[in-house]
Amino acid sequence: MSEYTGSFQSGSSVGVVEKRFFTFAEDAPFSLESGASLGPVTLAYETYGRLSPSGDNAVLVCHALTGDSHAAGIYEGQEAKTGWWEVMIGPGKGIDTDKYFVICSNVLGGCMGSTGPSSVNPETGRPYGLDFPVLTIADMVRAQKRLVDHLGVTRLHAVIGGSMGGMQVLEWAARYPEQVGAAIPLATAARHTALHIAFNEVARQAIVSDPDWNGGDYYGRNLPAHGLAVARMIGHITYLSDEAMRHKFGRGLQDRADFSFSFEPDFQVESYLHYQARKFVERFDANSFLYITRAADYFDLGQTHGGGSLTQALSRAKSRFLAVSFTSDWLYPTYQTREFVQALKRNGQDVSFCEIDAQWGHDAFLLDNPRLAALIAGHLGGGQPRPGA
Repeated sequence: MSEYTGSFQSGSSVGVVEKRFFTFAEDAPFSLESGASLGPVTLAYETYGRLSPSGDNAVLVCHALTGDSHAAGIYEGQEAKTGWWEVMIGPGKGIDTDKYFVICSNVLGGCMGSTGPSSVNPETGRPYGLDFPVLTIADMVRAQKRLVDHLGVTRLHAVIGGSMGGMQVLEWAARYPEQVGAAIPLATAARHTALHIAFNEVARQAIVSDPDWNGGDYYGRNLPAHGLAVARMIGHITYLSDEAMRHKFGRGLQDRADFSFSFEPDFQVESYLHYQARKFVERFDANSFLYITRAADYFDLGQTHGGGSLTQALSRAKSRFLAVSFTSDWLYPTYQTREFVQALKRNGQDVSFCEIDAQWGHDAFLLDNPRLAALIAGHLGGGQPRPGA
């Protein structure tokens, strides 16, 4: 990994951005790993910076489980809603848009503009619901490849993402070895453990047990809001750490001097979880949550590309890897990052690894962290991209 020799600064915003849409598979359906097919398929996406004349300065940013294409900047008239990785993307930031053409798309199966279970099924004229086919991470990456080609990118300078986004990074590196210069997986794993699958299944059961879920056919009716809210609460607990919760909440009470002696939220952490759940229900589709968590659970890089061997699966990759984990991340602990780092080392491949001391748990990769930003900037700079025109 190249050391970053410049004077790293917090940088500035990319400013006003626009969500765009790319539609493909209008004539020939898009085949999925399950054997099913989809068409037409739309991906919502945003771009920041300019593509170089040679088309080789693009950085693809892959979002986590419930993220979307709005990674940086603001929408016209919505100054308060910055992108989910505003701290990392922009002029002078870790992913410098003065140098790189940054792409972020909402994953296939999502609900933020990309084709998913809430989209209209052209065969019925109604939302897909559970008629939507089950997806994999590979399906999401193959759809992203269609978008990248459409945008005129000849070779990706880098692919970067955290959590489920990190899974997409690993899939890109293994599936398209000639197309990825640098791979930067953050706070992720090459496959889910039983613990990951268990948390996801409890969250899914919260949704399907909601009477308003109605077998996935709730569009135009009451939403399964309670089930989705509980699913979000479960997930949000896994994103934090014990230390983060102690620091943020402790046993503090919410707006009262003593217990209410009821089952209304008494503690600050309870109120926080209810607030996060309400916000989530307003923006996310319950069926998309089911499909995307299932895709993450199915992901097994070693099985898909190496017949069960992670070392074999990564042997074809030609990327320069920077793998990062965080000390307080108990959802994707460091040993899971070390598993694919060691596989890369066994192959003699170019890989750097850093475990960052951070108290905020799994969400640490999303927060302002000068060390992470400097690591990313340095690794990106090692490939000498040509700035956009």
